[in-house]
Amino acid sequence: MRFAYFDCFSGISGDMVLGALIDLGVPVDWISAQLHKLPLSGFSLRVEKTFRSHIAGTRVHVDIDDAGHFRTWFDIRELIGAADLPEPVRSRSLAVFSRLAEVEARIHGCAVDEVHFHEVGGTDGIVDIVGAVCGIDYLHIERIVSSPLPLGKGFVRCRHGEIPVPAPATVRLLEGVPVYGSGIETELVTPTGAALIVSLAEGFGELPDMCLETSGYGAGSADPADRPNLLRILVGESPATEGYATDETVVVLETAVDDMNPELFGFLMERLFAEGALDVCWMPATMKKNRPGTRLEVVCTPERKERLLFTLLSESTSTGVRYRPSARRILQRVPVVVDTHYGPVNAKQIRLPDGTFRITPEFESCRKIALDRGVPILMIYEAAARGSREDRATEAGNSHPESV
Repeated sequence: MRFAYFDCFSGISGDMVLGALIDLGVPVDWISAQLHKLPLSGFSLRVEKTFRSHIAGTRVHVDIDDAGHFRTWFDIRELIGAADLPEPVRSRSLAVFSRLAEVEARIHGCAVDEVHFHEVGGTDGIVDIVGAVCGIDYLHIERIVSSPLPLGKGFVRCRHGEIPVPAPATVRLLEGVPVYGSGIETELVTPTGAALIVSLAEGFGELPDMCLETSGYGAGSADPADRPNLLRILVGESPATEGYATDETVVVLETAVDDMNPELFGFLMERLFAEGALDVCWMPATMKKNRPGTRLEVVCTPERKERLLFTLLSESTSTGVRYRPSARRILQRVPVVVDTHYGPVNAKQIRLPDGTFRITPEFESCRKIALDRGVPILMIYEAAARGSREDRATEAGNSHPESV
């Protein structure tokens, strides 16, 4: 399986992602041709080789005629939907902007369709996001994992004035993602970079096992003396099972309690997921002296073990937690957006062992639409299922074998 690891030692931004992909061999002319399939005008790509701390990288400039234009989430959907792009590129690009729209709606207290994208909705933001997704598709990258993300501090000027670093949208996007403070007074993770990585990466942590083929470096705009302002992407083959699944190592934490107030279990689960748990479940158990109890089981990546142990021991009545490494096999999945008459629904496209695909709607996306529209959530799920079946039927009807 074609695999990419995003090594974000100096953060991540949209132009850094695009630069690293071009550094990996995606032709600039090809990306430009794909981007000009969008109903956008007045922009061009300018690429240069540069150095950061004596390490060669690729710097991408998006030259535009009108830097002040902004768009709504509705505008973005119409723009990308009208483009003659491959379906995976359209779906993944829409998934990135959908994630951004939901975050901006929460920050500004408005409906998702009323969200105005300023910096990210400008032509350069659209070029960065769609161009990055095109590059990933060109390289046939099927799986992405990222390192934990370093965050800067201080303030940055945007269209709304001075805002704290990291920006509010970045903070919202990174909920549940492992981050750490760099102590550097600059913006290391931009909203565009955060939206791309949380939408496309299936996990965050140390570099998994892989057979390394090549690497690429995307350069940021600044050139500080104390660090190389680069994003490094490592590409190769990851251990896979017949092309549909990946094996990896996780840590399983478990404990059992018989003296905990049942009202606290819901809060504990929220805290565990906020600290990066991959899965959390409770099971009834019979404990010593035939007392009814509850067995708590948490699955996480190795680097999140300590934080989750701390949370379990702090937020539950347990006085000891067992933990062990465990192998797991996960099916390939990519984020997609399913169009329904209720609006776009975020979903996962999961590849099954027989080579077919299953579309699974995201609960939070369905929940928000159900509350906004005042309809049962089951109807949203059913509409998403119908939409995904219709999309697959349309693709099957439009596919014809090429003559040789």
